[in-house]
Formats: sequence, structure tokens, C-alpha cells
Amino acid sequence: MININKVKTYSVKQRFSKVRSGDFAKIPARGKSFAGFYASLPNILKAQELRSVADAIIGARRKKKAVIFMAGAHVIKCGLNPVVIELIKKKIITCVCLNGAGIIHDFEVAFQAKTSEDVAANLKSGKFGMGRETAEFINDAVKERVGEGLGLGYAVASKIAEAKLKYKNLSLLYNAYKYKVPVCVFVAVGTDIIHQHPSFDAGLTAEGSLRDFHTLTENIAGLNNGGVVLNFGSAVIMPEVFLKALNLARNLGNSVKDFVSANFDMLHHYRPQQNVVLRPVSSGGRGYYIIGHHEIMLPLLAQAVIEKI
Repeated sequence: MININKVKTYSVKQRFSKVRSGDFAKIPARGKSFAGFYASLPNILKAQELRSVADAIIGARRKKKAVIFMAGAHVIKCGLNPVVIELIKKKIITCVCLNGAGIIHDFEVAFQAKTSEDVAANLKSGKFGMGRETAEFINDAVKERVGEGLGLGYAVASKIAEAKLKYKNLSLLYNAYKYKVPVCVFVAVGTDIIHQHPSFDAGLTAEGSLRDFHTLTENIAGLNNGGVVLNFGSAVIMPEVFLKALNLARNLGNSVKDFVSANFDMLHHYRPQQNVVLRPVSSGGRGYYIIGHHEIMLPLLAQAVIEKI
């Protein structure tokens, strides 16, 4: 039988405690500024990590290091183009990476200031993805501009820049092109609605995407010693592409370490965890995984950065 009376104890004052009152949230108050609200967040767990990511971005800008923004198309569909565009204008984001759906939704925003069809409704009759203007514009841009030597991102971006599109100031691609920020687009053939159309050229699309892969590799070299790579909402394409481009940059003799990587998504996924947050910084740096909806987390992060630059 155990003798419970012989249990050894010690003073809790001698013990290390991970949570201290100095890190607690501040009391909510009417009329508080964003800076006041941001300062009122607890310095604990994900709020602490959000501050670390924001500070890393601010530090990268000051040191003129790369800040690579990777995103799934859902970021555009959430109405966040104005936020990303402002980060481009403020010379915070130095490279933009999208999947194939990204250029589709971005064009439609530039063309008609609206996007995102009802997939379930249109799928029943075979109309899903069969919008004429979207496929014609993007596929024609690929045929014209990739054939002239451009990558896929700039092929579409330059076409938007030259076209008389009423809402192109809302376009992420147009603004990146205007402010000379590289746009890299990575396509998996068969995943995008424009691949259903006879105007689609798989060969030129792949060639343009490969050129963008080389552009990303060049930009990744700028992460060394203080850069930041952000991934918002791409669960497969961007994590896989980033890992290979990082490896290629290192294989070609570039030292790429001691940078910050951060993945923001609504769910936890394997590939972003491994290919963005863990593996890339295993030889130096820090990775973060923050869960939250893009329409809240991206404006919050962007405002936190803009407040301090």
C-alpha cells in the first residue's frame, strides 16, 4: 500500500511558469485604435507568433530581404486583393506566387469586379467553368506572351495592363506588374476551368510556369539571413513548388537559411507543415503555423506590419 502522507511537495513560487500576468490581454475599451488593439492582445501562443511574423516582415523590409507571398485562389475570392496590393505598393512584398485558379479569379475581378461562380448549380448542366471571356483572355495571353519569352504570371499580368479593363486597378497581377514585382504562377494541368476550353495550350502553359519556377528560385536566394516566406491557403501546389525551388537554389550554390516561414490556413495540412514550416528552416530560421480565416488573418497581419514601417 502506498503512503500518501509521504508525498514530496515544493513551493509553487520556485517552479517555472509559462504564463505570467504581464503577458495577459488588456481590457477591451471603446474607441481603441488598431495599434492599441494590437498591443492589447495577449503575448501568448498564436498572438505571440503573429507578432513574431509581423516583426520578421518588418525586419526583412528594413534589411531589403525577400518577402515572398504565396497564396491559393481563395485569398482573392475572399476580397483580399486590396490588402495584398497595398503591401506591394509599400514595398513589403517582393514576389507573388499563385496557383492557376489565382489568375482566373484575378482576371475576372479586373474584367467585371466580381468572380466565383456557383459550382454545384452549373455542374449539373455542364456549364461549370465555361465562361467565354475568362478562357479566351487568359489562354490568348499565354499564346501571345509566353511565345514572346515571358513567364506565365507576367504573360497574363502584362495583358491585363494593356487591356481596357474597367476594374484592373483591383487586379493583383496588374499591380504587381505595375510596381515591377515578379508574379509566379504554377499550374497543374486539368485543375483549372480554362483547361476545358479548346483555346488552352498545355505546352505553352507549362513552359511559362517553368519560367516562373526559375524566377521563384532566383527570388528564394533573397531569403537568406532575414527574409520571410508566407503561404496563405495553398495546401498542395505552393508548398510542393516552394520546397523544390528552395532545393534548387541551394543546389546552385546559394546559402538560403536563417529566414522565417509562416503558413496561414483555416485547417491544418500535412504539406504546408512539412514543406513550409519545418523542413525549409531546419538548418536555420523559424517556422510558424497559424490557423484562422484569411479574411481576418491577412488584414490583421498586414495592418500590424503597416503600423510599424
